[in-house]
Amino acid sequence: MLDKLNDSLNYFQQALNLRAQRQEVLSANIANADTPGFQARDFDFSKALEKAVTESSPAGGGGLAMARTSSAHIPGQGAGAMSNQTLAYRIPAQPSLDGNTVDMDMERVNFAENAVHYQSDLQILSSKIKGLKAAMQPER
Repeated sequence: MLDKLNDSLNYFQQALNLRAQRQEVLSANIANADTPGFQARDFDFSKALEKAVTESSPAGGGGLAMARTSSAHIPGQGAGAMSNQTLAYRIPAQPSLDGNTVDMDMERVNFAENAVHYQSDLQILSSKIKGLKAAMQPER
């Protein structure tokens, strides 16, 4: 029962985590728009989400293994943070003379789009939880 509940909410949990991480990457790009030589970075959200959902499912067996300092400790797994290997450098449409590849218009659009997707994922997750709570309530 709990496995099915976890599986139904896992997708949205992973999506929200990745959306938050993407906001951090995009905001770092925006913050460094005037830094000479800064290379704008981003990641493919759909590939990262597919990988995160697969690795966090029981069949995927992924995740970050936690170190146990005693044999009495319960083994656990946590969600690993995004590694730098999954971040890719953006190819600039029009490179600047100082080597900075941040295109502020594209960054603003991506930032706003990601924020809207984050809000919609949060809204969907919230409605799913409300539906599950309503299903668990006894009838009057």
